[in-house]
Amino acid sequence: MMGVLNHLSTLLLLSLLPPALSRVVEKFSDVPQCQNFFLDGTTPNIPGILVDGTVKNQNRYKPICQLFNTIYRFATPYDTTNRIPVFSAYTFTGPPTDRRPDQPWMIEPQLNGENNSPEMQKDSKEMNNTKQAGDNDYKNSIPIKGVNRGHLFPCSHAHDLDTQKSTFTLTNIVPQVVSFNNGRWKEMECKVQTTLKLNCKDANDQIKAYVVTGAVPSKNNTLNNRVNIPDLMWTAYCCYNNNLKQWVAQAHWGENQKEDNKTLPSNTLAELYDMLDRHYGGGVQVFPDQCPKGDILRELLLKDGDVHDHSVYDDDCVYSSVGVKGYYLPVVLVSVLVMMM
Repeated sequence: MMGVLNHLSTLLLLSLLPPALSRVVEKFSDVPQCQNFFLDGTTPNIPGILVDGTVKNQNRYKPICQLFNTIYRFATPYDTTNRIPVFSAYTFTGPPTDRRPDQPWMIEPQLNGENNSPEMQKDSKEMNNTKQAGDNDYKNSIPIKGVNRGHLFPCSHAHDLDTQKSTFTLTNIVPQVVSFNNGRWKEMECKVQTTLKLNCKDANDQIKAYVVTGAVPSKNNTLNNRVNIPDLMWTAYCCYNNNLKQWVAQAHWGENQKEDNKTLPSNTLAELYDMLDRHYGGGVQVFPDQCPKGDILRELLLKDGDVHDHSVYDDDCVYSSVGVKGYYLPVVLVSVLVMMM
């Protein structure tokens, strides 16, 4: 009898635990800390997947509030059929304070069983990862398919060491063509890091930007007959620029294919939405309306100058220039010139 009472007491205590302890959720709004990765708590609209904060097919798409070392780090709706994330949403608050960590690859335990730990954990051969990609899926991926592990939330955009480590969950990873991942996509990530650092500062001069990075799945291109190899990758950010006294936004995307030595151009949100509408059938919106779909500046120029397009970056976005350094007018001066034209 005593054992039964203890069991009932345990069940009662579990039922009283706040929902924030759950990491795989029905809605991102179930976890207040998770809402902070979206501007005004507003999640993107991706038709057929996530609309007005509600997942359309909850058996297939699982919202994950990515929890590492007891703190929520970013948010990801995960496609358990394609075994890749739809997107990852995070806040950029400054470049890394540490070098890229030597972190083992992790998985989401609750995708394997809803009663499992809400903390991401190291993958192992003993785990039955039927609804997500595992470490074994990426074994020999380069010689077999020419792809490696591509972060949606890049380690180079994580400010502190634990958040850097958290990006190494396979629910934040897609198979990315090696030359694209290590070439123009990484170059774009590093340039965006610099752009955000210099231009996304609020009224208190604190760096903050909202970033969403996603992948458009292919129809039948897979790794290990399990993990979808996306056709295309995209990313967008929105932030308040205290110099311009307004919200600014920008987007990039590129086909997940062998490197063609072209840089990824900067685009407006309107152009991104038009492109994604062709894949999802219309109605895509990544950020709320306060983020301008077409900025007054075609490209948000860096305050202190940027490196030439042909610089070489390492994994920590430390560059060595192989071209000529370019010098740009301060963003406020450019804004004045644009308005005078």
